[in-house]
Amino acid sequence: MEIYHNGIFVGTLTEENRQQYFFKYDENYFNDANKPAISLTFPKTKREYKNAFLFPFFFNMLSEGVNRKLQSKLLRIDEEDSFGLLMATAQNDTIGAVTVKPITVK
Repeated sequence: MEIYHNGIFVGTLTEENRQQYFFKYDENYFNDANKPAISLTFPKTKREYKNAFLFPFFFNMLSEGVNRKLQSKLLRIDEEDSFGLLMATAQNDTIGAVTVKPITVK
């Protein structure tokens, strides 16, 4: 998925499987010294971040408890599919400056 900060394309977050997640800054965003890192846990770097679970920064954008159960049911997404829930729920109305969108083919 594409990651945006205040509507500006920042980079991509991908899920290879439920045990491998990757985040990488877009080269244009990275090269602009005026553009901030999206989080203290993701300092601007050319390296690709890799994790065995959805990065806490993105996981914390998700609902919890009853709200997560309700969203899962209404959206017909497995409650354990955090990546799918993030894609379905964090495209528009999020707390903070970060939003996500499906990757567009250019």
